[in-house]
Amino acid sequence: MLVIFDVEGVLYDAEYLPKLAKLVNKEKEIMDITLKGLRGEIPWEEGLLRRIDALRGIRYEDALKIAREMPLMNGAKEVCYKLKRAGWRIIAVSGGFTIMTERLKHELGLDYIASNELIFNNNVLSGVDIMVNSNKANAIAKVVREFGEKKEDIVSVVDGANDLTLFEIAGFKVAFNGQEIVNNKADVIIDEKDLRLLLTAIESHYGTIQVRNR
Repeated sequence: MLVIFDVEGVLYDAEYLPKLAKLVNKEKEIMDITLKGLRGEIPWEEGLLRRIDALRGIRYEDALKIAREMPLMNGAKEVCYKLKRAGWRIIAVSGGFTIMTERLKHELGLDYIASNELIFNNNVLSGVDIMVNSNKANAIAKVVREFGEKKEDIVSVVDGANDLTLFEIAGFKVAFNGQEIVNNKADVIIDEKDLRLLLTAIESHYGTIQVRNR
């Protein structure tokens, strides 16, 4: 069994770039572009490049501090802990950045995480290396094949239009506080900021999650 999580808005109860934008008083500009991408109104890659361009010059230390302060979603630790003890594998895939995703490997016990890389020259933000584009499924395709899980045993938990390719590889599709376009394609809609509701959804579909003895 395998669960694939989006990161911002799902494992984190926050979006990273809007928080970074507060440092340079561009929060509204960045959030407007972010929402357009989530709703599918502009190409996701275009939106990312526009946002990074607007934030050039931010110092690495400030970017790292914001990343370390990102709050986990309510219930994220409990859900990942229980699924891991039941023998599930957990993947996270993010259009965000390693500066904020790396900590999740340790805090949530993730088996694999894919994300983009912010580029800092002379200690200031200067660009982005895009390794996860709007086709998020491509970024984890090799790992999913290596895990050998059948489609019907894969759960995807996402919120935005740029996550929809993750639905295509899953047998059970969960919209977590999702955009309308996501809700319309989901098997289950969770509209509360509590990931523990995912356990109820999984058990209603697959049966009781059997936690293994250590």
